[in-house]
Amino acid sequence: MKAAEIREMNPDELEGELETLERRLFDVRTQAVTEKLEDATMLKKIKRDIARIKTVIRERQIEAQQASQA
Repeated sequence: MKAAEIREMNPDELEGELETLERRLFDVRTQAVTEKLEDATMLKKIKRDIARIKTVIRERQIEAQQASQA
């Protein structure tokens, strides 16, 4: 998922996508432990997507704080 796509999402969509990715990360980790993981790069990709979403959420929080202080 690209950062531009994430920035276009509204806050509810971001929270939903974050929840979905965290659930998917758990599933992929489980597959890695049981040695049934086909694509070893999935862990890295999912972690990066989660980080991107959390970054956008935090950026929006900071913007809201700055707007309320101004």
